[in-house]
Amino acid sequence: RFPAFRRRLRWFLDHRPDFAQNVTTVPTERGPRRLLSLVNADRLPKILSYLLDEAEFLSEHGVRSLSRYHAEHPYELAVGNERYRVEYEPAESRTGTFGGNSNWRGPIWFPVNFLIIESLQKFHHFLGDNYRVEFPKGSGELRNLWEISASLSRRLSRIFLRDEKGRRPVFGSREKLQTDPHFRDYVQFFEYFHGETGEGLGASHQTGWTGLVAKLLEQSGERR
Repeated sequence: RFPAFRRRLRWFLDHRPDFAQNVTTVPTERGPRRLLSLVNADRLPKILSYLLDEAEFLSEHGVRSLSRYHAEHPYELAVGNERYRVEYEPAESRTGTFGGNSNWRGPIWFPVNFLIIESLQKFHHFLGDNYRVEFPKGSGELRNLWEISASLSRRLSRIFLRDEKGRRPVFGSREKLQTDPHFRDYVQFFEYFHGETGEGLGASHQTGWTGLVAKLLEQSGERR
């Protein structure tokens, strides 16, 4: 359906073997489908070994924006006579660096997590059920990429759903929102979420990206 794009793709496959090694071709009834990715089937497990490690990026509530490893091992950079430091911060930023509370150094962000889930689903479409990796890392349990994407969806959805004690992680310690019958069922779409507890942080009206949870809930069928 896109002949010009197809010609260009064919040229790269024929003349750039360094690019061609990253293209997976899978025959289907409708003709060949191709997966173009910087990550091939051999590289993916190495990346996922960090992404799916609860001591690194994987949280009970999704994928963190910075590895928890940096809580004990901050990244430091010396520029002239100054030293700069980046460490894991699961909640609001403790400094004014990079815009203060615009914090990408630990919290969970929905748009990034959503793209990770969609990417895992696309990889599963091409690699199939027999392509399995350990999830979570260290558990000894092997799962296919669709199962992992579904588990990540559930972790993200749990931010908004009541737990066994009837509390929603998104409300954190805000007792009025947790218990008051006039407030407890009005869930806000926070900007980002605490990397350890799932508590909502930043602006509380980010329906433009945190509203993606509706898609995850629709897929899982969860309602609480």
